[in-house]
Amino acid sequence: MSGKGRDGKGKADQHNERGIELADRGWVDEAAKEFRKAIELDPDGAHAHDNLATVLAEKKQYKEALTEYLTALRLEPESATAHYNLACFLSTHAGEMSVEQYKEAIELDPDYADAHLNLGMTYADLERRDEAKKELQIAINIDPQDPVARHELAALHMDDGDYRAAIALLNDVTRLEPKNNEAWLDLGICYAQKGFYEEAERCYGKARELTPDDLLLNYNVAALYALWGKPMLALPPLKLALEKDPAKVRAWLAADPMFDTLKTVPEFEQLVALQ
Repeated sequence: MSGKGRDGKGKADQHNERGIELADRGWVDEAAKEFRKAIELDPDGAHAHDNLATVLAEKKQYKEALTEYLTALRLEPESATAHYNLACFLSTHAGEMSVEQYKEAIELDPDYADAHLNLGMTYADLERRDEAKKELQIAINIDPQDPVARHELAALHMDDGDYRAAIALLNDVTRLEPKNNEAWLDLGICYAQKGFYEEAERCYGKARELTPDDLLLNYNVAALYALWGKPMLALPPLKLALEKDPAKVRAWLAADPMFDTLKTVPEFEQLVALQ
């Protein structure tokens, strides 16, 4: 290495160390400048790229941060730290980065239904529920024949206990996708929660035609008949659910008030005890 090269690398290391000091104090803008100076002097210095990526992530410049993490990994592909830092970035910021990119797609094409749909689902994963509902509704308005956005929006309403709103959406989903067993199951759950037991039974029947052995379906059918005051009808589907996964179903039963009416029924106690 020439003297100039060694001198450049030495100065790069100084800027890198200064950047670390500034970042530790929370001065991320100043730290970013130091890391950029280090990279300018020594473009192949992986640590400066890695450090710059860290402060860019703090500044919520996710796309730029990802570029720097990948550059550091390209320069030092055998570095466990480089792989670790990239993984930490992705696990922490992938959701926010997705939001950023979906928004850019929508800005370029406001009627991009799939972008609104996926942005809504990403918001839901991030527990930003109001924003999720807004984006899913936009997706529905753009593409009224797409059942996916309706089902995702219905699921959010179910989580909020707004079963009436969910029922309206799920009726559309089952109309658009008559063989969507999950939609029939969710619709049955909503009707059961509203006390419309005959409608719930009808929906569960549709789901059973498609997936008769489904654990969640049979459990919810049993819960319906327990709520309806028909314990003998609740036992066969409950038996099927217990056969699928006895430990899981037993844990659900222990915390589920819908089955309280069955706890005095000897056949119920015997069935649960046998598993």
